[in-house]
Amino acid sequence: MHPPEKMSSLEMRATLGLAGIYGLRMLGLFIVLPVFAVYAEHLPGGENHTLIGIALGAYGLTQAILQIPFGWLSDRYGRKPVIYAGLAIFALGSFIAAAGTNIYVVILGRVAQGAGAISAAIMALTADLTREEHRTKAMATIGMTIGSTFALSLIAAPLLNRLLGVPGIFALTGVLAIAAMAVVYWVVPDPRESHFHSEAEANPAQFRDVLRDPELLRLNFGVFTLHGALMGMWVVVPFALRSAGLAVDHHWQVYLPVLAVSVALMLPAIIVGERRGRLKEVFVGAVAVVLVSQLMLGGLSQSFWGLVASLLVFFTGFNLLEASLPSLISRVAPVGARGTAIGVYSTVQFLGTFTGAAAGGFLSQHFGGSAVFYAAAVLVAGWLAVAATMNPPPAVRTRMYHVEPLDGVRADGLTRALAALPGVREAMVPAGEGVAYLKVDVKGFDEQRVLQLLGGRA
Repeated sequence: MHPPEKMSSLEMRATLGLAGIYGLRMLGLFIVLPVFAVYAEHLPGGENHTLIGIALGAYGLTQAILQIPFGWLSDRYGRKPVIYAGLAIFALGSFIAAAGTNIYVVILGRVAQGAGAISAAIMALTADLTREEHRTKAMATIGMTIGSTFALSLIAAPLLNRLLGVPGIFALTGVLAIAAMAVVYWVVPDPRESHFHSEAEANPAQFRDVLRDPELLRLNFGVFTLHGALMGMWVVVPFALRSAGLAVDHHWQVYLPVLAVSVALMLPAIIVGERRGRLKEVFVGAVAVVLVSQLMLGGLSQSFWGLVASLLVFFTGFNLLEASLPSLISRVAPVGARGTAIGVYSTVQFLGTFTGAAAGGFLSQHFGGSAVFYAAAVLVAGWLAVAATMNPPPAVRTRMYHVEPLDGVRADGLTRALAALPGVREAMVPAGEGVAYLKVDVKGFDEQRVLQLLGGRA
């Protein structure tokens, strides 16, 4: 028997394998962002910045449309077959983009890359392969690959561009997707059984409640705005750095120190927010920092050092918000609808990716690069107003406990009994799922009372 506080070797293998697959796929989507615009302007059709923006963000549209349905397909046809199919579609899109001799073919490739939308299926497989007490940790590990992959992309893309060119980068991501299929087959264990998990998958019956929750709507609008501003930036910043005298192959010399310093600046804010219960103040402050960065980019992007300073301010706010938003979603979402809330959040995020890139390209084409940043500033100012009215996030955490699968009547009875315990804010025991979900106070929660109650019903 493995000690309950540690992951088993199978759980660790599953978590690391799935994190690697998730990271490889996100790397394939992110890695061309810092270099694509400069490459695309030399393609037939690439003189139109609107098309460059669409090519940059096209993956976001298909990702937004298909990621939740891919999760549902994995319930019906199995996790691994759906993941194989998604990786194959992604690889095909990468090779199409690599072979593209004009901007329209590259757009088609990016659309196909996004259509390999396996995020929800990966999270569902993670839930299948981990015990309840380790599931949040496993999913957090996978989620962390997004930030690390994005940082790696900014640094590696200019270097790879020098070695391989953008078509070579696309081809490399296709090869990595095929390698990820091998990881699925040989490294990730097969689940003994697969079933629906409320904390990992979207439930259509919960969409209405999630979409009507004002606190979740605030956060969803925020992630749409944040990723819209990020993607609009990639239509302009590579050209601005080049105009400032820095060749695209050397852009990493800006991104590396900017990212390192921005992470160092954001860490104290996270500590203050978590340990001193000032999450709202830190969050709203970070939105204000992003607003300032957009105004700086609009006014200073003609100056090299002004551009560097603006990017530093932006990534300090961006990194802090990127770390805070998923945590806030988990705190605010109803305890039994976390998977649905995260599914909607991710969908809106990818819609922001597409909208920001396409709108950024349009504004750059017709009004100049500064218009991209000033338009983003208007949107971020709206987000700041919305964020300022949010309720302070509760000091809670989510707990999951294994129970025997129960019918509807017994599940409702156990839900009421758990909800009545001290320190329990919300409780839900879905019929037939074999899990009790609790949202509990960080202080004042007595876990032994829960274990005694569940033990008495075993």
